[in-house]
Amino acid sequence: MLNVFVTVGTTKFDKFIRAITDIECIKVLEKRGCQHLTLQIGNGDYVPEYSKVGAVSIEYYRFKDTIKEDLQRADLVISHAGAGSCLETLELEKALLVVVNEDLMNNHQIEVAKKLSDCGYLYYTSCGKLTETLRLMDLTRLRMYPKRDPCKYANAIDNIMGFRRM
Repeated sequence: MLNVFVTVGTTKFDKFIRAITDIECIKVLEKRGCQHLTLQIGNGDYVPEYSKVGAVSIEYYRFKDTIKEDLQRADLVISHAGAGSCLETLELEKALLVVVNEDLMNNHQIEVAKKLSDCGYLYYTSCGKLTETLRLMDLTRLRMYPKRDPCKYANAIDNIMGFRRM
């Protein structure tokens, strides 16, 4: 695992950024082979303090037009639990660890993360258990997320509309 990409999406999730940039957490990433940590920190107030810890170089930015290149370059993605971020990462066949924002009201993120974890597509954790989860998770046990078939949607609409495909 050479490259790790962290994303909070458009949210403010300082607790997550503080947890992932904690020295102990970075040491665990280093033991797992991480050499480069890229953080998309969104609207947060907290800015990472270090540009390098041990052998791990650290860079961050707030926003880009697209994070697709960062996702493609990553060996591991550590993301907030937004459904869009989860699905985009899984569709790129990337190993994914999701960090649930437990401070949100009516938290659908836990439901999304739990369901995808139960299916074996990702691991999920909280900020308080991030370092421990990184230490213990076995990425070889993750299943690949199934590819989307755009014809299924078109066929379903045709069926609803009463059209038959030849």
